Amino acid sequence: MPEPTDPRGPEWPAPASADGGPPRWIVYVDLDAYYVSCELRERPELAGRPVIVGPPPSDRPSRGVVLSASYEARAFGVKSALPVRVAAGLCPEAVWIPPDFPKYERVSEEVRALLRRHAPDVVPFSIDEAAVSVAALTPEEVRALAERMQRDLRESLGLPASFGCSTSRAVAKIATDRAKPGGIVVVPPERIAEFLAPLPVRSIPGVGPKTEALLGAHGVRTIGELAAHRPGEVGGWIGEFGRELVSLARGRPVEGPLAASGPRSRSTDRTFPVDVADWPTLDTTVRELAASLAASLDHEGVRYAAVGVGFRWADFSRSQRLRTLPAAQEGIGPLTERAVHLARELWDEESQGRGRPIRTLSVRAERLTARAQRQAVLDEFPPPARPTVKSPPGVDGGDRP
Repeated sequence: MPEPTDPRGPEWPAPASADGGPPRWIVYVDLDAYYVSCELRERPELAGRPVIVGPPPSDRPSRGVVLSASYEARAFGVKSALPVRVAAGLCPEAVWIPPDFPKYERVSEEVRALLRRHAPDVVPFSIDEAAVSVAALTPEEVRALAERMQRDLRESLGLPASFGCSTSRAVAKIATDRAKPGGIVVVPPERIAEFLAPLPVRSIPGVGPKTEALLGAHGVRTIGELAAHRPGEVGGWIGEFGRELVSLARGRPVEGPLAASGPRSRSTDRTFPVDVADWPTLDTTVRELAASLAASLDHEGVRYAAVGVGFRWADFSRSQRLRTLPAAQEGIGPLTERAVHLARELWDEESQGRGRPIRTLSVRAERLTARAQRQAVLDEFPPPARPTVKSPPGVDGGDRP
């Protein structure tokens, strides 16, 4: 079909599925205030109160940050990554709950299992986000499915969630952001350009402050303004990504299969209550974070081809290292070994210089791919059975040396 003169019309039909059946829709699920919601399941008496998950404030100097805040706490200006001392000043009446990361991982697995009962194709994007690929004939059917999932999450797991639905993962993600908290937004394919037009370009996944500034320098601040420019023109400003942005803005996003368009990286981090200045503590923490991240990826059937480690120092500056592996790997061993090695490199380098203590430690896995078949390792195989030696007639049996 030729490209229209007006990038926002005429209406475009939904793309057909690969087998010629009904179009594939993406139902994007984002669990609202996830860590807080996990805690409220066990403490329902706190519902409606300002609740913050993070290291509780104390009289001692603390480098902790807010991990999650209830919407009642957000009304006071509290948000994720805000220093604990600042959050305590903004909302002195808040109830503070220390984080329980193993619990959050377990609940996240329960969420994925529940979603798979509604549709088998579920791709996790983080501990509290996932995309579900479904075949549906009408937007009404998609909304009905999202309502069932939302109700099931609330009734079975006690978790509130927001849903965005479209034939594009990026648009579904944007719709989810507009649905928060606790809503459902469905964007049919013929309405994508209209839906996106008034939104700021920063609403697009992958558009950060630098890209926003580059587009703003050319007078492009909304997605509708982006749609009015030629793909090659925007590509000249910000690279090949610009062409994809224009296609998205015009309601014709370019995306591969859902599994191929999954997250390119996953990370986990820990902010220490008090700055750390000794290697044994860091070594233990790196191993714990790497093991947790690797276990999560393995459960999701994801392999990694690059490993990174990052330090945020006491002065808030950052250092990081990233290494590409010879081949894609899976499991705890390779990720942990490489993460510890990189962390040790950073630590030794700093020890020879300023010797700053560490505020936050992070471990990252990049270049993620779906696992087609699980790799086998020697540890998974039982030891070979010892041969049975028959005793001569008249001699009692028994193992021979």
